[in-house]
Amino acid sequence: MSEQSRRPRKPYRRPQKDPVRILAFEALRAVDERDAYANLVLPPLLRKAREKDDFDGRDAALATELVYGTLRRQGTYDAVIGACIDRPLREVDPPVLDVLSLGVHQLLGTRIPTHAAVSASVELARVVLGDGRAKFVNAVLRKVAQDDLDGWLAKVAPPYDDDPEEHLAVVHSHPRWVVSALWDSLGGGRAGIEELLAADNERPEVTLVARPGRATAEELLGEEAAVPGRWSPYAVRLTEGGEPGAIGAVREARAGVQDEGSQLVALALANAPVDGPDEKWLDGCAGPGGKAALLAALAAERGAALLASEKQPHRAGLVAKALAGNPGPYQVIAADGTRPPWRPGSFDRVLMDVPCTGLGALRRRPEARWRRRPEDLDGFGPLQRDLLRTALDSVRVGGVVGYVTCSPHLAETRAVVDDVLKQHPHAELLDARPLLPGVPDLGDGPDVQLWPHVHGTDAMYLALIRRTA
Repeated sequence: MSEQSRRPRKPYRRPQKDPVRILAFEALRAVDERDAYANLVLPPLLRKAREKDDFDGRDAALATELVYGTLRRQGTYDAVIGACIDRPLREVDPPVLDVLSLGVHQLLGTRIPTHAAVSASVELARVVLGDGRAKFVNAVLRKVAQDDLDGWLAKVAPPYDDDPEEHLAVVHSHPRWVVSALWDSLGGGRAGIEELLAADNERPEVTLVARPGRATAEELLGEEAAVPGRWSPYAVRLTEGGEPGAIGAVREARAGVQDEGSQLVALALANAPVDGPDEKWLDGCAGPGGKAALLAALAAERGAALLASEKQPHRAGLVAKALAGNPGPYQVIAADGTRPPWRPGSFDRVLMDVPCTGLGALRRRPEARWRRRPEDLDGFGPLQRDLLRTALDSVRVGGVVGYVTCSPHLAETRAVVDDVLKQHPHAELLDARPLLPGVPDLGDGPDVQLWPHVHGTDAMYLALIRRTA
């Protein structure tokens, strides 16, 4: 009998269940399997976990960082993992890749000690994948742990001088086509695009809006770690995150969570000069209701009424919930904005916040960058043009349309506006810049493009158009 066969086997040890990492893994699987968005999946998972005594605020913060950090840096981590395995990345089972990505983020993107990051990831793999595949996870993560993030980037990213776009794509974890599109929209040299891509990978602050006539910024500033917004008089930022649902004004829909860029474009439309009466406003793509709620509150202060239209009935329900309790007259309907039920020329102000690729909100929805494809523009473009034509038909002579996208892609912004105005000679672009007072670096106009790295907002685009005849 050999010496090895005489050794007593180690007793089997059950894997230790880590509720934080199991929750993060479940969130990533939902994002991957169901095309869910983390900002919709994670909150209910956290609420359920908080009902247990062993899951506290620090656990929730770690789980949130693991999920969003992994999604933001997915492209970079895929390149690192690909360099540490002997097969194409596409041949790795998605659940295994999720565990590996969580582990790589702990190693390269957090201050968690190396030993703890590896051991916790292996324990997670044992729980959710089984002991066999946990050995593979262990082997890969030990290779990853041999260098830091800068060292790995030097290995897996091509030199900038050889291929600038691919270098930026790997270093800043964006698909190459997105890097190219953002660079075209931004213009300029290397510094600006690097700052923009880096801003996309930062965790955004929670921003609240105090809906006029229903709440005030001063009321919200009484909350812990609350500071004034940068540009909007109704904005308040929560510098340490926090749970907005715990704030009374938010629970009562007198205030809401809304990026400051979204507030600014709604305010610009509301304050644009119109010739004649100012009584009927339209939000033609109102779901899920943030801009509609702000416009309804502003309209109520002036004695105007808002019609909020949304094609999808369930999203129209979200709009109705956001507007509930508004002091002035409003109506919410489910209607297709390309085939509107209202008469042409019915409105004094029209907001058309069109469906788009969402490339301007990659800070908040990091998974969107991996889902979108260049060919998506072919589907959005005709719809965006149809909706802008509807908006121009819906506004009366002397009234104003606000065309808005949460994308800076030129094919969704200036190209759409230019094409429609060529077909609609009785309309003119207004200079939107004076309607965003105090906001710097708004470009040459007359339209406005906001940027995360410049303004601290989502990359919202706004064109204001007056119908002239």
